[in-house]
Amino acid sequence: MSKFLITGGTPLKGTITASGNKNAALKLLPACLLTDEAVILHNIPDIQDVQNTILILRNLGVQVEEIRAGSWRIHAQNVIKTELDSTLASRTRASFVFAGPMLGRCGQIQLPVPGGDVIGGRPLDTHVQAFRCLGVQVDYSREGLFDMRAPSLQGDDMLLAEASVTATENTIMAAVLANGVTIINNAASEPHVRDLCDFLNQLGAQIEGAGTNRVIIHGVERLSGGEFTIGADFMEVGSFIGATAVTGGEVRIKNADPKNLGMVRLVYEKIGVHWLDDGDDILIPASQPMRIESAVGGRVPQIKPMPWPGFPPDLMSIAVVLATQAQGSILLHDWMYESRFFFVDNLVFMGARIVLCDPHRVLVQGPSRLYASPHGVPSPDIRAGMAMVLAALCAEGTSTIHNIQQIDRGYESIEQKLQSIG
Repeated sequence: MSKFLITGGTPLKGTITASGNKNAALKLLPACLLTDEAVILHNIPDIQDVQNTILILRNLGVQVEEIRAGSWRIHAQNVIKTELDSTLASRTRASFVFAGPMLGRCGQIQLPVPGGDVIGGRPLDTHVQAFRCLGVQVDYSREGLFDMRAPSLQGDDMLLAEASVTATENTIMAAVLANGVTIINNAASEPHVRDLCDFLNQLGAQIEGAGTNRVIIHGVERLSGGEFTIGADFMEVGSFIGATAVTGGEVRIKNADPKNLGMVRLVYEKIGVHWLDDGDDILIPASQPMRIESAVGGRVPQIKPMPWPGFPPDLMSIAVVLATQAQGSILLHDWMYESRFFFVDNLVFMGARIVLCDPHRVLVQGPSRLYASPHGVPSPDIRAGMAMVLAALCAEGTSTIHNIQQIDRGYESIEQKLQSIG
């Protein structure tokens, strides 16, 4: 399927189950390279980025078998090459996190600049800085190929230039089999980083401080096999909260891990979106107030993404659509990615009142009645594509959304889930 046809105006009602965390799955699968014993991973989402990661593993000689839906057995008994297939690697940003486990397992890797979403500059300098601290020689060719070699990885006390999630994960995976102790200061602390550390510790690693900005890794000689279940994808949960709110529906999301939604709740409440926790589930009630809360002194409020536990940058596109349906004005400022908001022209075409102030900021005035886009709108990246799905769900008429393989990269069975709730 290359496009979605979405008829808007129907309140979503019913129950869905949250999928596994995409960003955790894309790191735990390569992490299986760090052991020559079999590993079983559960709650792996069936999305294109995961399928591509599995293809990369198989291309390296790893045995990967689906036991049942969402559960995979990975056995990296033999790694037959140290060069990533350039075609496969170019399809996903997550291909670069093969560097850490391959350096730990084989002491070398050749890989191209990764692909993925085009949402602005996403430099790899922090990865390279951290690897060099561990004793890795990193060469970069004009053809866009990284050649990394480390006959012996040595632990180090390092300060990351930014709290990069993937750089933190890459460094952790390289350091677990390094000699000595590695200390990562200014480490990222997102739930998927914690999942990675918990998983590696279960295999025999010695990692302290997961979930904080100072992670300590005591290198070990080898890792064993094991079994692990990853947590819920809070980006997907945040997206479905938004979809329920803009349609005026009522939806229960099972296994949603409410503990990871603290800052999402605070920010969504600024737009007038609320939900109730019920154990591991959340319930989004009907008749949301959808009124933007003014800042102190009546000022226009702002939404900004921040490193964990701040508001996730991947939910900024969803927040834009929420704001179009809320009473009031709000400024959204994504200082991380300069191309995040370039999709808003499509929302304006559908009737939204949005001013693109500059590449990083948009001012939204709501509520706006949205009208379907029968000639079609694109899905420029995973999150912008999902944002256009939300817009279509609350628009009058039937919208066409193209390039939906972008959405399928990050959302599992999105059309089936939406159909199951109306």
